[in-house]
Amino acid sequence: MMTIRPAAVAGMFYPANPAELRAEVDGLLADAAVREDSEAPKALVVPHAGYVYSGPVAASAYAMLGALRGKVRRIVLFGPAHRAYVSGIALPAADCFATPLGQIPIDKEAVARVVGLPGVSENAGAHAFEHSLEVQLPFLQCVLGSFKLVPLAVGDAEPADVARVIEALADDPGTLIVISSDLSHYHPYGMAARIDRATAERILTLSADINHEQACGATPINGALMWARRHGMRIELIDLRNSGDTAGDKNRVVGYASFAIFEKEPDVH
Repeated sequence: MMTIRPAAVAGMFYPANPAELRAEVDGLLADAAVREDSEAPKALVVPHAGYVYSGPVAASAYAMLGALRGKVRRIVLFGPAHRAYVSGIALPAADCFATPLGQIPIDKEAVARVVGLPGVSENAGAHAFEHSLEVQLPFLQCVLGSFKLVPLAVGDAEPADVARVIEALADDPGTLIVISSDLSHYHPYGMAARIDRATAERILTLSADINHEQACGATPINGALMWARRHGMRIELIDLRNSGDTAGDKNRVVGYASFAIFEKEPDVH
């Protein structure tokens, strides 16, 4: 019998009604400014708050994926574990993840390739209520259509372990890596803007030394940066804002950024 990980935060972080959800995501994507000559990325870093707060920043990255519809067959998705303690990196026990927009099958072949790597194990409890992965799925469903999923909840782990998982799966041209992370939490607006700008500048140098005060998903970010540096990739900042810019007050804000990682430096003529 198929085991389904049901949507845990539908109706809280994003609409539970399928038509409302699709309309909201499509609206966010339509509002995102994307260059027509924009190159398709190999990896994204995107925020994971409620759509009213971080949706516009996430959409700015997801809008870059339009040309990949029908080409991306696998999403390898990393996010920090907020709801349960996780030792290492947790794979789900489910056969698929569900959102109001439908079911997404787990890529069992890919899971078999990584489950024996250092720090990687199966932990259904880590995924049961975790929002950092789930909120990315409706965006991916709207932009890409059908794909298989490798969802990884990252807890007390080493960035090198994240990098190994990426190495094991990223060679497939039909694979997209997605890192889910917010930036600073609960500082006044001006302070948060300064902290997050400094964090973004470190990320843009591919410096894998981000800490968890700077980004809740520091471990998967650092792992992705290690991998990107090793392969001579380049990274671009797509959007940098906080909840004071979108839908919250400016007294205690959460920072959001989106980045795109590209496979190699552009040719210089």
